[in-house]
Amino acid sequence: MTGNTSSDRIRWGIIGTGRIAHAFAKALAGCEDAVPYAAASRTRQKADEFAATYGFQKAYGSYAELAQDPNIDAVYIATPMSAHYHDAKLCLANGKNVLCEKSVTLNSWQLEELLELARRNGLFFMEAMWMKCRPVYRKAMEWVRGNKIGTIRYLKAEFCNLVPYNAENRLFRADCGGGALLDLAVYPLTLAHDIMGVPGKIVTHAHLRNGIDLSNTMLLSYENAAASLDSSFEYPSRNNAVISGESGIILFGDGFHNASEVSLYDRSLHLLETFTAEDRINGYEYEIDEVNRCLRNGLQDSPLVPQRATLEIMQIMDECRRQWGMRFPEEL
Repeated sequence: MTGNTSSDRIRWGIIGTGRIAHAFAKALAGCEDAVPYAAASRTRQKADEFAATYGFQKAYGSYAELAQDPNIDAVYIATPMSAHYHDAKLCLANGKNVLCEKSVTLNSWQLEELLELARRNGLFFMEAMWMKCRPVYRKAMEWVRGNKIGTIRYLKAEFCNLVPYNAENRLFRADCGGGALLDLAVYPLTLAHDIMGVPGKIVTHAHLRNGIDLSNTMLLSYENAAASLDSSFEYPSRNNAVISGESGIILFGDGFHNASEVSLYDRSLHLLETFTAEDRINGYEYEIDEVNRCLRNGLQDSPLVPQRATLEIMQIMDECRRQWGMRFPEEL
């Protein structure tokens, strides 16, 4: 941290003032050991408005100004996907610990460079995969690792949101890192990786338009198991997930990535246990808690969202895009 003692609150900066930054700032304001210290936008007016709304002490009209503020302990990066690499690099180069929104970069080699920079500078770095920090998700992983459903054989997860196509929307712009893969598929893929690791084989298909994927499906094969994952902007779904083992199943409530409930069943599908946890604020508080905990304990890598896992997931997404023939303008 930057001059903090264990009793001090963590001083946060936010780069970017879009929709997700607003959600994060609401959570930040409700975390007792965190200080909403500085916000930066591309214009000073937007930064001032954002700072006033959420009680930040300072506002900056450029990201560089915030990155150079010596009083900031951690920076949350909430800019468009294509900007994550550059904005995170700016912060790490200026000695700031970083929580970077997902998907963390466009590809694995950008991430490798950031991780090396963080290691070289002795800094904390974590992808903002809030799902992995939430109580319901952590309970499901506790059941899996406690062998509650035996050896895992199959996992199915979907994350589909119907979004009308708009060529100006960042979700559909290749220059913004758009597409269902980086925006949605990272969630079911993270779930599968957390339980099964790196697959031996990937079979995937996508519906492409103007350089981005509108929909995608992945079949991940392991030695004695498989995962089926679907993501799309073209149709809605219940966005649920099921983990199947030899002794039972784990079933998330709808919207598995932010579900408030998860249930454990035996092999005859008799309900054994249900775990429910409502958010203290809006769900983003758990990743803030994790970063704060890591900083207080001198950790540079989160045990809940380890850098190695984030890198392996990015490498899987690289392979998916390779099979689709999809490359972002920055990669050409």
